[in-house]
Amino acid sequence: MSAPSDASVRVWHYDGTSGIRREPLMTLAGQGFALVDGEREDGPYTFEDLVAQGVIDGGPRFGHRQRPGWRVTLAEEPPAVIAARLPGVRRYGGVIDRIGLWPAAIAFTGISAVALFVLATTPAMIARMIPRSVEARMGSLMVGDFGERACNAPAGNAALKSLATRMGMKDDVDLRVVDVPMVNAVTLPGGHVVLFSGLLRQASSPDEVAGVLAHELGHVENRDVLESLVRQLGLSVVLGGLDGNVGGYTNALLSASYSRGAESRADGFAIDALARAQVSPKPTAVFFQRLSKSEIKIEGAGALLGYMASHPMSSEREQRFGASAGKTAYTPALDAAQWKALREICGNGSGKWKGSRLGF
Repeated sequence: MSAPSDASVRVWHYDGTSGIRREPLMTLAGQGFALVDGEREDGPYTFEDLVAQGVIDGGPRFGHRQRPGWRVTLAEEPPAVIAARLPGVRRYGGVIDRIGLWPAAIAFTGISAVALFVLATTPAMIARMIPRSVEARMGSLMVGDFGERACNAPAGNAALKSLATRMGMKDDVDLRVVDVPMVNAVTLPGGHVVLFSGLLRQASSPDEVAGVLAHELGHVENRDVLESLVRQLGLSVVLGGLDGNVGGYTNALLSASYSRGAESRADGFAIDALARAQVSPKPTAVFFQRLSKSEIKIEGAGALLGYMASHPMSSEREQRFGASAGKTAYTPALDAAQWKALREICGNGSGKWKGSRLGF
């Protein structure tokens, strides 16, 4: 019989057959242990056969791999020589049991907030790390996808250039109008800005188009389009050269929307550009208001209200442009002849486009 010693610990024990709980001592016996209760000794058992079953009534409980129903529960703190040989204790509830429900809930909320922040900011950080040469190559492929729809009329081109100059467009930005009956515009990678003929036909003044253009130039300045592509398609697609499916990815970009932060920055850029050019921001606010209250239906293309389809405008955004108007003596973005030429840059247009929507 193994004599009880300092290398022992009191346990509660069920043998899995009788249903009677005993309170023997777990005592070291060679490389294993025995359960000693007065004149009775069970064992020896090996520590390797013990399976941690959690913490019950404040003490770690262990089962036996070969004996169903067999279990021991430590009734006190074991000596170090035994504790070192026991299998790891798996607490029911883990961290929650140790720190409490409310502290755990608060900690989980904090971790979730950090995770959401990382997910929200990661595309923006990645976008700024992509080489501009990759962005330029992507943009050239995507803008070429519009093919023969590019509009090219001498008077209209001159008016478009004049408008771009008023808005302070940089020389490395490529601006064009395409014959697509969508009431909006889009920024493509590499500094390509595309105005759709539907926007020109729906706008009631050149100042409205000036606000839209300035907004898109803000997206160019901040490289927001790459962030949108990374968020929509994933980094592997962006760096993989679009896998040859240019049309599909162009359509995906038209369907994507920018983050709220990107839209706010582009709006701020547009407001500043309009102020520098002494073009009133109020027509842009009216343009937003009109888009938010109506749905434009175009024959053969269905309902193509680009902005409202991607992310409905808030009254706060409309008010931001309206509130930016000062007492400055504003001048129209284009004169009457230039505005007429720009609106007619695509002629009558085919009015057919199977692409998707986009957000301004």
